[in-house]
Amino acid sequence: MAFTPWGGELWPLLFFALVPFLLPVVGRTVSMKQVRRYGFACGFLHFFILLYWIVIVLGRYGGLHWSIAVVALVLFASYMALYFVLFAVFARVLVTAFSPLTALWFLPTLWVGLDWLKGVAFTGIPWMDLGYGLWSAPLFIQSADIFGHHGLTWLVLFFNCLVALFLSGRCRYADRMYIIVSGLLVLITVSGYSTVRRAELEKISVEKVSSIRIGIVQGNIDQSAKWSAGSRGMTLDRYVGLSRSLLRSSQPELLVWPETALPFYPVSGKYMGAMKAMTMESGAALLTGAPWYEIVDYGEKRINYFNSALLLDDKGKISGKYYKSHLVPFGEYVPLKKFLPFLAPLVEAAGDFSAGKIEHPLVWKQCRIGILICFESVFPELTRKWVSSGANMLVNLTNDAWYGKSSAPHQSLAMAVLRAVESRRAVVRAANTGISAFITPLGEIVGESELFRPYGHAEDVPLWEVKTFWARYGYLFGPFCLLTGCLLVLVSMRNAGWPVERESGKMK
Repeated sequence: MAFTPWGGELWPLLFFALVPFLLPVVGRTVSMKQVRRYGFACGFLHFFILLYWIVIVLGRYGGLHWSIAVVALVLFASYMALYFVLFAVFARVLVTAFSPLTALWFLPTLWVGLDWLKGVAFTGIPWMDLGYGLWSAPLFIQSADIFGHHGLTWLVLFFNCLVALFLSGRCRYADRMYIIVSGLLVLITVSGYSTVRRAELEKISVEKVSSIRIGIVQGNIDQSAKWSAGSRGMTLDRYVGLSRSLLRSSQPELLVWPETALPFYPVSGKYMGAMKAMTMESGAALLTGAPWYEIVDYGEKRINYFNSALLLDDKGKISGKYYKSHLVPFGEYVPLKKFLPFLAPLVEAAGDFSAGKIEHPLVWKQCRIGILICFESVFPELTRKWVSSGANMLVNLTNDAWYGKSSAPHQSLAMAVLRAVESRRAVVRAANTGISAFITPLGEIVGESELFRPYGHAEDVPLWEVKTFWARYGYLFGPFCLLTGCLLVLVSMRNAGWPVERESGKMK
């Protein structure tokens, strides 16, 4: 429920929502075989509900029959459920080998390690890890500038494991007291840090941080007609019209349009006149998403296509470009496409893109802009690279029209909140059909747009230079948890005489 569009106020549910899953895993009443089955069933149900919008993406816009789209969702949810199975099996090994109090600290570490693995394996699928469910809880999320969203996931698992172990029948009276004291110490530490840190940063923001006025334009262009030749002029006219209105009313210094707001190749020069005139007349720059191509070899007709972000300065010239570096598999390219030709329709609408790389921020006046195109915002490592390269703000250009009226745009916004807090960089989010918004470095959402409505809004965006512990070292928390979890499991298996399960001195 906390992951639904209306679930922002339901985040307290996360602290005990996993107890029904954990109780059989850490208890004594079911066998290891049953644990595996139970882990798969719970994982499949979770991801099937969480990712149901895949059917919309593949069916409505991917050109696949709805039955095939459902099969794809089932297969995808089945793959993701394997991480639940791994956790369930390894968790049983850990609680068998260690005391309940020790297991209380090890089980969240194991979960976070598997989450990190899920976020990097096969290009990575870190969509809505449990810590993201706290996006609307300022009491806790400020601590994300230490260990990132993985630290919040650890926190969620800690309290779920605390309740499950308390009820599992493994604890003696003394164990229960130690567990309760541990929970109180963690709660006081995290909430205390978040409260003090937030007050400290609010004071810095008022006294020492410069800002720039930025305007977001949400065109609300119908995805099914966006790429048709007859709609290109209309699309550009809408964006220019909304932008001119915003320039008159709010006078932003930088305008931001969404991912592929330009449904044509700017390199050809056609349609660019109105945009250049607008920037030259207003003195404001324009950052927009657009397709781009580079000819690699004229003779062999080799051309690289990119999903790009372009910065037009106040002279109407393209002063900076960024090519999306983390492409969507089966959306912007097909892995092993020679062996999977039947999936070609998935990339026909968007093109078969090449990947770019993160180098230097795009610069306009005092802004050093790090760009996150589409679902790049769910990968914290990309944000860290931008901050390390000198970015003092982040811009997320996206086209969430693919998701339709589902929970996915709300989930995508929630994940962007954690990117802001982890890095302490404001995030300007421009989406074709929404949700567009400004996110402060404290994780507060300002000027949130409605879905599927034209929108234009400007805000003063703070330009923070602080480099967080997360950006320096804390990003390693995920792989550290994976390494630690693996070592603990290996030690436990060796001590328990794996693969034979040992419970209370009895072999079974």
